This record gives sequence, structure tokens and C-alpha cells, in this order.
Amino acid sequence: MESSFFSEVREAFHPSVEEFASEGRRYRRYGSEYWTSRQRRASSLHEISYRACYKPQLPRFFIERLSEPGDLVFDPFGGRGTTALEAALLGRRAASNDVNPLSEILAAPRLRPPRVEDVERRLADLRLDRSARAEIDLSMFYHPETEGEIASLKAYLSGRRASGKEDDLDRWIRMAATNRLTGHSSGFFSVYTFPPNQAVSAERQKLINAKRGQTPPYRDVRALILKKTRSLLKDVSDETRATLRNIEARFLTGDARQTPLAAGSVRLAVTSPPFLNVVDYAGDNWLRCWFNGIDAEATGAKITAPSSVEEWRAAMGETLRELHRVVAPGGGVAFEVGEARGGTILLDEIVAPLGEEAGFEVEGALVNRQRFTKTANIWGVANNEKGTNTNRVVVMRRG
Repeated sequence: MESSFFSEVREAFHPSVEEFASEGRRYRRYGSEYWTSRQRRASSLHEISYRACYKPQLPRFFIERLSEPGDLVFDPFGGRGTTALEAALLGRRAASNDVNPLSEILAAPRLRPPRVEDVERRLADLRLDRSARAEIDLSMFYHPETEGEIASLKAYLSGRRASGKEDDLDRWIRMAATNRLTGHSSGFFSVYTFPPNQAVSAERQKLINAKRGQTPPYRDVRALILKKTRSLLKDVSDETRATLRNIEARFLTGDARQTPLAAGSVRLAVTSPPFLNVVDYAGDNWLRCWFNGIDAEATGAKITAPSSVEEWRAAMGETLRELHRVVAPGGGVAFEVGEARGGTILLDEIVAPLGEEAGFEVEGALVNRQRFTKTANIWGVANNEKGTNTNRVVVMRRG
């Protein structure tokens, strides 16, 4: 990453420039609309719901400018795999880490996209018993016959994995099914619920059903998995499929503060860590975990969810020190942190000095101010208020 990076951005995007002080140091902040959801419309492979994920245009912006084909791009907080997938689509090697095992389940299969007809054949071969029942009560979410199909699919996938026979098609079906477990339309297995990227509790769903006067209708599990498959693969050409299958991709499940990556092996890290909040992992992910045989309580206990600025600062400081170890000299980090507590805490002002303390040269902070989006309107938040439409990205260089 050359030190001329920001001058190139300034010439191309004419950003506004300001300075901010933090921990006795001064940094530059550049503001503009650097990317939008319409710029080079993202691949359909990204269309997987996941809590607090950024748009694919964000990692693409930095990957294109700060790395070359064949370089290793790393995301220590992988989430749904947006950075890894964009890196692979651009011909970079990819590494993605997340303490949440659901991250790899949802991300890795999309870097090995199958053909629709192969998924259709595998689904047709499955024996799904509509009379089967889950070991827990799911009647508030699913029609009895849908529950039977889900329970049968869960058992099939578990058996394939335990026997060592699980293949790319099984992993793809697991990913698609995990994504379709609950939602607010007929495209999901469940009766109406909200939101689609996490599950409400059984008791809460009973209240939703009573309020709406609804009972779970039958949903065809095979048909919905196939429908989602067609949607995810609609932009995937044979050339794209070949590119992705030739990319070296590594998925890790562990703490971002201590990874097994070799020192100096990463050219660019693009990531967005957990913001300041308290996340109820087990409460949010219990249904996805159940389907995939994951202990939600045990996994939730491993996840760092700082509730104070001091805790968050300490965790990010350790993470940045680890990034300094794995990033090669001349390589860089794009650390997207946004805002917290209704926009009263600007997290770039915390991260910038932490980056310097870790050994990086802080080039500055990019603030991508987006125009109106449907999501912001849905949540009743005006454009660029409370951090909803604003990405704050601290860009650092390893000297």
C-alpha cells in the first residue's frame, strides 16, 4: 500500500477533509460517498442474511486498490464471509476467521458454488420423512410436515458429516437451509417471523402468532432450498465458478486476537469488528445452532461482546497487535468501525491511536456517507444519522 493512497482517492472522489484529535495525536478524516450499492452491482452469491454485515462494495473498494491478484486478503471477524468472497471473486487468496462456527457454514460453500442441476438432483435423492419430529418443540415456527422435512434433513447432514462423506453439495444445502430457517416471507421454512438473520424465542413466536392470528403453513423444504440456490447462483458464470474453485481459501474458527496465520503472510486485512453492544448469541442463534448441531451456549461464551468503551478498546488493541504480526511490511488494514450509541461515540477516534500503538502507520479515516437506503427508512432512522448509513474505516499501513 503506497503512501499516495489518499491523494489518489482525493483526486478520484473529491472528498472533504477534516482533522480530529485523539490520545494527543492528530489524524485526517476524509468524507465522501466512495461506494454505493449500485456501483458494480455485487454478486448474487452475497445474498445471505447475517447480523450487522457490510455491503460487498466496501471490501471491494480496498481490495482493488491495496492488493494484487494472488495476494492474501484476511478478515479476522469474518461474519457471513463478505470480504473472503469479494477477495476470491477478484482473484485474491482468502482467509476468514470468526469465533462463531456458523460463519464458516454460511461462507465457505459460496466459494465453491455448484451447478443448479446438481443441487436439484441431490435434493431429489433425499428421503425426507414428513412425519419425523425434532427433539425440541418447533410447532410455533413450522407446519408439522415442514418440521418433519427439516428434522430429516438435519439428520441426513449430521450423518454425512459424521461419516466423513459430506461433500460440497451437502455443504451448499446446509448453508442454504440454515439461511431459510426463519423469515418474514413465504421464501422461508417458517411462518411469518422477524428478523431473518436471527431467531426469536419460542415464547416470542407464540405471541407473534397470536397477534397476527396465524398458524404455520406447509413449506416445501426442497423447493425453497432450490429456489434460494437459483437466486444465489443467478450471476455465477462458468468463468466465475472456475475462478472461485481455483482460489485458495482458508476458514478459521477462533479468537481474532490469536490466529494460526504465519507472520507477514497477509497483504491486506479488511474487517468490521463487533461494535459496542451486548449480543445475546445463544438467544439470537439458537435455531441455526440447533440445526447444525452447535452448542449455542458454549459458543456464545467464547464471543467477545464488550459493553463498555474500555473493554472494547482493550479487545481492539489486542486484535490490532495480532494484525500487525500477520500483515506483511507494505501491507495494510482497512478497519471499519462505524459509530456507536446513537452516533455519540465515533469509533474511528478510538481505533486510530490503537493502530499506532500496535505499530501501524495510520493513513487516516475514510467516512463513506451514503445516500438514502431502504434499510435506514425501515428502521425509522434518517439518512446518515446514528451511524446507520455511515461507514468509518481507519486505514493503516505496516511500515
